[in-house]
Amino acid sequence: MSTSVALLGLGTMGSGMAQNLLKAGFVLTVYNRTAAKAAPLAEAGARVAATPAEAAKGAQIIVSMLADDPASREAWLGADGAIAAAAPGTIVIDSSTVSPDWIAELGAAAEARGLKVLDAPVTGSRTQAAGGQLTFLVGGSADVLGEAMPVLKAMGKEAIHLGPLGSGAKLKLVNNFLCGVQVASLAEGIAWLERSGLDRDKSIAFLNSAAPGSPLFSALSARMTSRDYTVNFLLKLMSKDLQYAHDAAAEAGVELTTAANARALFEQAMAQGHAEQDMASVIEPLRDR
Repeated sequence: MSTSVALLGLGTMGSGMAQNLLKAGFVLTVYNRTAAKAAPLAEAGARVAATPAEAAKGAQIIVSMLADDPASREAWLGADGAIAAAAPGTIVIDSSTVSPDWIAELGAAAEARGLKVLDAPVTGSRTQAAGGQLTFLVGGSADVLGEAMPVLKAMGKEAIHLGPLGSGAKLKLVNNFLCGVQVASLAEGIAWLERSGLDRDKSIAFLNSAAPGSPLFSALSARMTSRDYTVNFLLKLMSKDLQYAHDAAAEAGVELTTAANARALFEQAMAQGHAEQDMASVIEPLRDR
């Protein structure tokens, strides 16, 4: 008998994850606040639920991929939340990029209901989600992770067990902090090149192969120069992640001054109307100055 899975959230990442669960043969129920996004999945064989609670009923594993703490809290603990509707023994997995404090709250609520909990945020963007090439950063019981592995393998290339609940959320914020700061500095560097009189394309080709080069540098420099801001990673979500990283680091006694500076640039881009575009559009306020 196939494992019954519920997936909450069909945004940039969740839609690709859902398609891969269907391809792997899981019995899938999906929920999304904007119901129209579920239509292609319904055609592919998924059941569409009207609420997170409806999605959770009968599911053996419930996965969320949502924007932030408030969206995750509403889906799990809201008036029609999944936690209250899930049967004891169900595995609950939050794959959103959220704060460690929220994961602790979710874990306590789920365990009080007899549920098993993992936090398993992912690295990768829309392309990796669609291709089943995500990496899951997992906190929680190794035994529960073992039970959940077939589902995670359908959506990703690996799952790294990092320790107790909340470990995945912490490492994901470190990861996104480092990415966000690099994206902001890359935007400043390219804006500088564009005003410097240097050959921009030759300069970027050199930098890609020099010490600053990285996969992120290569991908984002191409988007910034072409001004193609088709969403791979939403700009507004990187701004959110930098704030969560700043707050989580502060709890550990570390002040992320570079995160605050980078987030200021992302906030400027949001104020200029780029919130729903790819994070590469963070360069646009610099071009307008």
